Amino acid sequence: MSIVFSQLRAFHAVAEHGGFTAASRVLNVGQPTLTIQVKELEQTYGIELLIRSRRTELTEAGKALFEITRGIMKFCDEAHDLLAAHGKATKGHLRVATVGPFHATEIIAAFKRAHPDVQISTLLANSERTFRHIIDFEADVGILAEVPDEDPRVKMIPYRTHRVVVFVNRDHPWFTRKSVKLRELVDQPFVLRERGSTTRRAFEATLRAKGLEIKPVFEIESREGVWKAVERGLGISVVADFEFVPHPRLRALEISDHAIKTRYSIAYHVDRGHSPIIKAFLDTVRRMKNVDSKK
Repeated sequence: MSIVFSQLRAFHAVAEHGGFTAASRVLNVGQPTLTIQVKELEQTYGIELLIRSRRTELTEAGKALFEITRGIMKFCDEAHDLLAAHGKATKGHLRVATVGPFHATEIIAAFKRAHPDVQISTLLANSERTFRHIIDFEADVGILAEVPDEDPRVKMIPYRTHRVVVFVNRDHPWFTRKSVKLRELVDQPFVLRERGSTTRRAFEATLRAKGLEIKPVFEIESREGVWKAVERGLGISVVADFEFVPHPRLRALEISDHAIKTRYSIAYHVDRGHSPIIKAFLDTVRRMKNVDSKK
């Protein structure tokens, strides 16, 4: 027996918006109709999807189905975008998940010049969370560095490689230097991003390979927070070289005896490679890479 699409749509709206009343407003469908559609879906398969109390909650089966309907509804949106854009300029809404604003703003600016009618929103997170946004269909494309585990659901396209550098504040004895050696970092107090941070992961992997250990004194889940902590003298830190913005109270130093690198990629869900907007975004990235290769 095939599932009626209207029943899945009703269930998804209730699950996404936390109740029948909110779902009714979003779909512009009467609440009794939604109630009947969800109930029929449950009765057809003899399963409970929602716990109806003061606050509508998902059962384990409901949570599993919601993961599927998120993809289904996104594909419906893509079908609309495809039909609306056919023979016209690319239109729609592009959601970009990214580890930071530096690469994202560069690519988005180029994309907007070519496709001014596309609306764009961004999600900022570390690489692991950005990767998760792609898997969960919460973002259309991602800009991220390496993730610990590959996933066949996600296509990764290499974009750029950057070197990790150390940075210190004006009061640090190293402020007038241009470089440091890896072993010199062992006795320094470090301010670091959370463990999902790509730069931190690459840095600590190199330290472990060399049998070295640093002293983290402060961990903060914000790039800006790390910069402010270093500026205030709480410690030193590391950053990808392209992310370091010149500042009168901060100085970037190369690690002279080891080239620690982070490799950034563009990611998208393999099931969504046909999306016109995603294809247009990838075309923009390819053009930018071609320009870089000619410099």
